[in-house]
Amino acid sequence: MEAARQNYRLQKWICGLSVVLFLIKVIAWYMTNSVAILSDALESIVNVMAGFIGLYSLYIAAKPKDKDHPYGHGKAEFISAAAEGALIIGAGILIFYQTITGIVNKSPLEDLDRGLILVVITAVINYIAGWICIRQGKKNQSLAIISSGKHLQVDTYSTLGIVAGLLIIYFTGLNWLDKLIAFGMGILVLFNGYHILRKSLAGIMDEADMDLLRRMVELLNANRRPNWIDIHNLRVIKYGSLLHVDCHLTLPWYLNLKEAHKELDVFSRLISSEFGDSIEMFVHYDDCRPTSCPICTKEDCPVRVHPFKEKLTWNLDNILTNAQHTS
Repeated sequence: MEAARQNYRLQKWICGLSVVLFLIKVIAWYMTNSVAILSDALESIVNVMAGFIGLYSLYIAAKPKDKDHPYGHGKAEFISAAAEGALIIGAGILIFYQTITGIVNKSPLEDLDRGLILVVITAVINYIAGWICIRQGKKNQSLAIISSGKHLQVDTYSTLGIVAGLLIIYFTGLNWLDKLIAFGMGILVLFNGYHILRKSLAGIMDEADMDLLRRMVELLNANRRPNWIDIHNLRVIKYGSLLHVDCHLTLPWYLNLKEAHKELDVFSRLISSEFGDSIEMFVHYDDCRPTSCPICTKEDCPVRVHPFKEKLTWNLDNILTNAQHTS
C-alpha cells in the first residue's frame, strides 16, 4: 500500500506540472503562429487529461482489498493507461487535421526566437519528470506511472524534433517545413498511443509478461534448493503495482508441515527480494512421487526408489505447464 501511495503522490505532482507546461506551449504557439508548436500543445492537452485520469486510477488502485475486490483495485491502472493511449491517438488525428488546415490557410510564422526558448524549457522539464516517473514506476511495478513517464519523454523527443525543425526554418526561411514537422509529429504521437494502448489491454486481459517470467525462472534456477524437486504451473498476474504469483512446488513427501512451510517461506522471500514486497504468493505444495526420483538432486534422500539421471533446468517451456516433470 505504501508503493500505491507513493505513486499517487507522484501523479498529483505530474498533473500540476502538465497544466503549467501546456500553458507555456500555448503561449509559444500564440507568439509564433507555428502549426508544429500547436501540435505539440495539442499533445500536452492529452498530458493534462491523461494525468488526471491516471491520478484517479491510482487513487482507486491504492484502496485496500475488500469483499467485492479480493485481489485489490490495481486493474484500474490498466484502464487508465488504456484511456491515455486512446487520448494520445486522438491527439495524433487532431494534429493531422490542424496540419492540413495550416496548409490551406498558409498562416505566416512570427517571433520564432522567443517561442523556441519557451518550447526548449518545456522539453527539458518534461524529460526530467519522465525519468523520475519511469524510475519510480519500475520500482513499484506501476504501469500507470511508467506510461506517464514514457509519454512525457516521448513528448520531449517530439518537442526537440520540432525545435530542430523550427531552427532550420528560422535560419533558412523555409516556412513549409513547419507543416512537414507537424505531420511527422502526428505519426510519432499515433505510434506512441498505439504502444501504450496495446500494453494496457495486455494487462487487462492478463497476458503473460514473458520478460518478467524469464527473470523469475532465472532467479529460481540460480537459487535452487535441494528440497525444491520441481516447480510447475507458474503464473504471474499483475494487479497494478501488485504481482500475484501462483505455482506448484514439489517437495519431498516425508517433510512435516513445519519443514514444508519453512521451504515455502524461503521460496517466497527469494522472489520478494528480486521483485519487491508488493507480491501475493499462492504456492501449492505437491508431494514427490517415484517418477520424480530421476530428476531429484537431493543426495541424502532416505526414500529414493530410482537413481538420479539428470538435473532438470527450469525454463519457460517446462515451468509453465500444469504437470509434474519426470526424466
